[in-house]
Amino acid sequence: MKKHFLILFLLATIPGALNAQSRGVRIGYIDMEYILEKVPNYAEANNQLELKAQKWKQDAEVKRNEINKLKENLKTERVLLTKELIEEREEEISFLETDLLDFQQKRFGSTGDLMTQKAVLVKPIQDQVFTIVQDIATAKKYDFIFDKSSDLTMLFSAQQHNISDQVVRQLVRAEKREQLSSKQLKEEAEQERKQDLIDSNPELSERQKLNEEKKTAREKLIEERKLAADAKKQEYAERRAKLLEEREAKRNAAKDGKTAEPKEGAKGEDIKTSTEEKTSNAAANIEEKKAAAEQARENAAIERQKKLDERKAALEEKRKRILEEREAAKKEKEEKKNNPATTTPPAGEN
Repeated sequence: MKKHFLILFLLATIPGALNAQSRGVRIGYIDMEYILEKVPNYAEANNQLELKAQKWKQDAEVKRNEINKLKENLKTERVLLTKELIEEREEEISFLETDLLDFQQKRFGSTGDLMTQKAVLVKPIQDQVFTIVQDIATAKKYDFIFDKSSDLTMLFSAQQHNISDQVVRQLVRAEKREQLSSKQLKEEAEQERKQDLIDSNPELSERQKLNEEKKTAREKLIEERKLAADAKKQEYAERRAKLLEEREAKRNAAKDGKTAEPKEGAKGEDIKTSTEEKTSNAAANIEEKKAAAEQARENAAIERQKKLDERKAALEEKRKRILEEREAAKKEKEEKKNNPATTTPPAGEN
């Protein structure tokens, strides 16, 4: 079936290859097995089919165990049985073995239920893929598109020529078409167009990958700085609370000292307590100021990094837009070159 699919597509694209000689041949490929794995409906139906196959295997195993049990019994009891009974047992075993072979052929043979149902399951998706591949080939001027998972031997295949993901996106979009609004479909189509541009331009894809890695690293650094700032803030808060607690304890001790009888040196103790209290307050204020300054520095650093990321994102978006415009101009130039009949004749000519 894969061979037929490939041959039909080649026959459909051969006429266009003659026009490709003047502009260079464009070749792409798909991986049908990869596409089928990515199609949700096929994966679900294939799982159900696998469950059926497991049930058939279990039924076959039950039949095989029954046959083996009868053979063992016959082997054990052969000396006690008459010739007629032995022949009857052997005939029963032979019948069951034939029945098992028929069952296996019916379920797992080349024309059995498993292969037939798999073909029925794959056929609609293959038809969709064939149509989508033709549309992509026409829109992007491919001369040949091969199936990597077919019997065709591909010794090397560059990823930039792999259009399997484009096919999968269109298949999934076709399944969602009834559920999405026209605005959502338009947004998805625009996203697919940008992704197709990235897929067809390896340098752009690699650059985008590097940008994503840098962005992830920056976000991780910002998160680590934020956690460190929070930890410091928590540490300052705990230290301040401890200082306030000590100050409150000393204040309570001073109040208790006032109600007692005055002793020698009490005045000196009061002065000492007041001095320690002032020192404690000053230390708490210093810690508060340090925490506020550190937090302000961290906030300023995060804000600077955020602005830097926004500026880089804007530059990257501008670069992408320029590349898209260049690509569109290049395609328009190629179309005019390939279709000179559609160009406007110079003034004065009939």
